[in-house]
Amino acid sequence: MNFEHLQQQIAFIHEIDKVKYIQRKTRLFNSDRNENDAEHSWHLAVMAIVLAQHANQPVNTLKVLKMLLIHDVVEIDAGDVFLYDTTVSHTNTEAERKAAERIFGLLPPEQAQELIAIWEEFEAGETPEAQFARAMDRLEPLLQNVSNNGGTWREYQISYDRVVQKKGIISEGSQTLWDFAKTLIDDSVEKGILKKEG
Repeated sequence: MNFEHLQQQIAFIHEIDKVKYIQRKTRLFNSDRNENDAEHSWHLAVMAIVLAQHANQPVNTLKVLKMLLIHDVVEIDAGDVFLYDTTVSHTNTEAERKAAERIFGLLPPEQAQELIAIWEEFEAGETPEAQFARAMDRLEPLLQNVSNNGGTWREYQISYDRVVQKKGIISEGSQTLWDFAKTLIDDSVEKGILKKEG
């Protein structure tokens, strides 16, 4: 047994415990309690198992699960950026890149390289697995906001058009899930939760 490798792996396991303390803006279903990043990642992983049949193309579910379980680990250093933030970019920031290198770099080199590559693939959003994983990442908070009578949409006065713009990425991973999500968004307009611009 390579004891040094094991020590590195345990150090990584200790470090990622911090994900449990990162609060997101969205709240749990039918709840006032904010979700944390660990809960979010777990929920996305289970969603991917249940909903994989709706992916636009066949996907390697294990790779999707890896993406979903590690995609927000970088927020230990970089913090959680609200999807609708107008001052900070939500995707692929330099802070996230440095965080990925530091946190995954705690692992033995081969594992570090694998997880950095998986994180990069998720961020690029070009493979069927990344597109489906990103669909899960956008769908879950949408479902939460619908369950909470608008949730962060209402709290931060997010318009229908912004929601459609930010959530439309779901269609790249699953047209079926986007059609369903779009129905929920449109219903939110009917209920007065979302307002169309102009």
